[in-house]
Amino acid sequence: MISEGDMAPDFTLPRDGGGTITLSELRPGKAVVYFYPKDDTPGCTKEAIGFTEHLDAFKAAGCDIIGISKDTAAKHDKFLAKHALGVILASDADDQVCEAYGVWKEKSMYGKTYMGIERSTFLIGGDGKVLNAWHKVRVPGHVEAVLEAAQSS
Repeated sequence: MISEGDMAPDFTLPRDGGGTITLSELRPGKAVVYFYPKDDTPGCTKEAIGFTEHLDAFKAAGCDIIGISKDTAAKHDKFLAKHALGVILASDADDQVCEAYGVWKEKSMYGKTYMGIERSTFLIGGDGKVLNAWHKVRVPGHVEAVLEAAQSS
């Protein structure tokens, strides 16, 4: 599991709108990398809308925002259009980045266990180090907590 002070694993992933996004290419700016289970589900939609609503404040704090799930880039495009989202959405279809960040976990629902993404967020500094890490995220108030950390770092 990635923690504060660790070097953030670099990645290049397919992204919405075509092309790729590479974490290290955003330096020396900061980045918020958030992992979420699935496009267009209630919690994931609220989280993405929350980051979009605060996008100007994150930009003012020198942060790009990247959401990562296993959904395809084409599905991300539909999700972005449906909810007028302004964040970057990247596709980790083979779980490599989720594994590297320690967010690919065994989960359970209604007595069944399965593998899935544990909602997690990482604030990454311009030097590539993790400044803050939030695991097992609950959506209400989370975006504001991440913004506060980004503004004070």
